Amino acid sequence: MTPFKYLLFFLSLTLTAFAQPKPNILWITIEDTSPQFIGCYGNPHASTPMMDRLASEGVRFTNAFSTGTVCSPSRSTLITGVRTYALGSGHHRSQFPVPPFIKGFPYYLRQQGYYATNNSKTDYNLPNEQAFIAEAWDESSAQAGWWNRKPGQPFFAVFNFMESHQSRTMTYPYAQYEQEVLAQLPEESRIGDDDFDMPPFYKDSPEMRRQLARVYNSLQLTDRGIGELLKRLAQDRLMDSTIIFFFADHGEGIPRGKTNGINLGYRVPFVIWFPPMYEHLSPWGTATVSEELISFEDLAPTLIRLAGSPLPDYLQGRVLLGEDRSPPTDYLFLSSDRSDNGPDMVRSVTNGRYLYSRNYMPFMPEVRYIRYMEIGAIKQQMRQDLAARQLNPLQQSLFEARPAAFLYDMAQDPWETNNLVEAPALQPLRQALQQALEENILQSRDVLFLPEYEIGLLSQITTPYEFRLDTAQYPLDEIYAAAALSGQRGEAIAAQQGKLLTHNNKIIRYWAITGLRAQPREVLAPYRELLGQATQDTYPPVAITASAIAYEAFADQAAEEKLKTYCQDNNMDLALQAINHLLYVPQPDPFVATIQAVARKKDISYNVAAACKDFLGSLGLLPNNWEHR
Repeated sequence: MTPFKYLLFFLSLTLTAFAQPKPNILWITIEDTSPQFIGCYGNPHASTPMMDRLASEGVRFTNAFSTGTVCSPSRSTLITGVRTYALGSGHHRSQFPVPPFIKGFPYYLRQQGYYATNNSKTDYNLPNEQAFIAEAWDESSAQAGWWNRKPGQPFFAVFNFMESHQSRTMTYPYAQYEQEVLAQLPEESRIGDDDFDMPPFYKDSPEMRRQLARVYNSLQLTDRGIGELLKRLAQDRLMDSTIIFFFADHGEGIPRGKTNGINLGYRVPFVIWFPPMYEHLSPWGTATVSEELISFEDLAPTLIRLAGSPLPDYLQGRVLLGEDRSPPTDYLFLSSDRSDNGPDMVRSVTNGRYLYSRNYMPFMPEVRYIRYMEIGAIKQQMRQDLAARQLNPLQQSLFEARPAAFLYDMAQDPWETNNLVEAPALQPLRQALQQALEENILQSRDVLFLPEYEIGLLSQITTPYEFRLDTAQYPLDEIYAAAALSGQRGEAIAAQQGKLLTHNNKIIRYWAITGLRAQPREVLAPYRELLGQATQDTYPPVAITASAIAYEAFADQAAEEKLKTYCQDNNMDLALQAINHLLYVPQPDPFVATIQAVARKKDISYNVAAACKDFLGSLGLLPNNWEHR
């Protein structure tokens, strides 16, 4: 026990008669951060003393994971305790409806007398967010905190620090970063461009170092903000009665981290700090490190039980603390879907050391086109280096089609540079992880195996959460049998996908054509006529993808016209799907005039506008006066 904790311990003894029966709870969340960039997780170049102090005095978790890889899906699980692929909230800012019985979990704390405040980010990826917020929180604003509660009332207070957000670490122009981050740090404490090790998947150049230094300085500024918050907690004499949770919302906001279904996108720093008064609630002790697997799905049930409320039936996560603690688990199941204008679908499982990720849309690379990233100088530098052939094979692979699956040994390979999915010695492990993942997909009835277009349609009459439970309307076993082929390559797989392309179930046809999109061109030759017929499919997601294949593989003129038509569709999900395919075809020139026309429309969605700008920007045709919106 540190001297600081001894002081709190003796203070708690003198206050025992007056101690409140329920602990105060403080959540400190930071943005877009992977453990590799924090001092207490082994980075000697990081300057994060307050985070490190919480970790040294509390419980530091080495196997904590966000259930998503971008903010709004991640936060939908944080606030509801429900997985994105059950809730239907996996696509970034999709805001599909949820059943009224699913509430923001602070609602249940409020029922037990807690004063619940949020300062102040929401971004929950849910509809009617203001009503949802009003029910969950006593106050949600930039002024919210424990200070407005009644005397003696226990509190649950969330503080979100934006200083480490991707905007600061890569997206803002460098001058804005200098003003908002560097200028807020003493000059002598700033981390210089040569003061850290470069991840091997980045070119080690002065230009890239200048950009990556932003991560370290942004985290240093974040750490200072945390210190100020803890100072106020101490000044209010609340350290002795407050359990502190500290964590990031998902992985690092740099290319290949955030938005990607690998460890760098999922794993987060996570610490729980207990005052002496409540050390008995920790099953791990204090001043320790735990390898226990935990995910964001566990936080809502943990805090609801900590507050003394019964658990709603819809919560499936574990209770981590106290007498009702759930048994540890052997696996965590994770997911990554669309981020802004960049669709994707990855499902992952980890046992803590190994991460197995299944890529269902591997025709897109790890650093796919997402406008909010494309405007960052680091991403532009990477594309310049790629065009100049200055990247080594590992660095270049980030821009190439992905394999069907990744298997990484995160203990031996923390930067995930060596895919072990074909390693002979690891085949029993791969098979076990794959089987566990597929069983979870079927058991949880993952609703995101529906195209986003389809979820939008059904959301007009029901919720994705409820729809997925109807086995007649959603025959997931059959659908997944088709989806499981997607990403696998070769003639035998293509033959199965070709047969499924005439199935009477439109979602099965969708997964058949999505799988064919990842097949090499030479494998597709026998299916030219079948693909031509599929361009006329009555289900638009099938027709769009078939048209992209037919145009790319066979220069089919009818398919070209079909794609142009869908790019201009009034349904934004269909328009985005068509334009996104065009970002990855080798001959995009015939579509320039169409995309320019779409981009000038005033009634298109943010994502369609962003996809248009990515398309034109990739060809050097983006006008300087077309601002990102």
